[in-house]
Amino acid sequence: MTTLQPPAAAKRRPDRPPAKRDRRSWTGWGFIGPFVAVFALVFLAPIVYSIYLSLFRDQLIGGTTFVGLDNYTQALKDEQFWDSLARVALFLAVQVPIMLGIALLIALALDSGRLYGKDFFRIVIFLPYAVPAVVATLMWGFMYGTKYGLVGDINSAFDVTLPDPLSSDLVLASIGNIVTWEFIGYNMLIFYSALRVIPSSLYEAAEIDGAGQFRVISAIKLPAIRGALVIATIFSIIGSFQLFNEPAILRPLARNAITTDFTPNFYTYSLSFNGQQHNYSAAVAIIMGLITMVIAYVVQLRGMRKGA
Repeated sequence: MTTLQPPAAAKRRPDRPPAKRDRRSWTGWGFIGPFVAVFALVFLAPIVYSIYLSLFRDQLIGGTTFVGLDNYTQALKDEQFWDSLARVALFLAVQVPIMLGIALLIALALDSGRLYGKDFFRIVIFLPYAVPAVVATLMWGFMYGTKYGLVGDINSAFDVTLPDPLSSDLVLASIGNIVTWEFIGYNMLIFYSALRVIPSSLYEAAEIDGAGQFRVISAIKLPAIRGALVIATIFSIIGSFQLFNEPAILRPLARNAITTDFTPNFYTYSLSFNGQQHNYSAAVAIIMGLITMVIAYVVQLRGMRKGA
């Protein structure tokens, strides 16, 4: 009995041309290549260069010499650095909870459906974030002035003496007020966006069970937006440790209260551009970056932990 043999072409499929396979393997890199190049240029390269600078020191005799980790050792013993770090830590501990708490309350009010004109209020509350930080600080600095501006006008009109917002005791709180005014709308938008994607079936089940508004907030809304709360907290922590614009702009109005080591970023700026200590400034900046990274990572782990 004769059996039919399949054609040779049917037994084995021809291999894909190697050139076509190689071309397809490079397609993804073509899409992400521009981003990788920009990321390496504007983010990785400055970090590597800063680490390189931190390992050297300019000396009167011998010029620039390699000193290894001496700049880091000096920074860890620098009282001015630790004072500035403690100041922004206090700023973070007080200002961030207030700012996020107000933003969360506003987001819950907008999401409740019981607020008339919520679109108008959402735009008005977000509007300060659209104001550049420099303009916002100049505006508030003018109002804080005791010889001119809002505080000075109130003192003259009512024959009173209000506390100086730019005094040594109040300047940190005054800066916190500016930052809170700037970023409440930004954080409110993060929370409000997270609230809008909560499934309506959860609300329907809560209504069937007879749950009140406070129970809905505590049992449904807050757990559902925990990821948004963590993200906003991390952004706020990073922003607090990077505090620079507000004290730098207000310093001409409050030189006795805002010193060159008021915040770590302001301290590194003063070291580099006023003290010409570029290498030591780079070491301080690297240490500050590591501290910020560790704290932000711990907050992320704690916030994302199940059952936290």
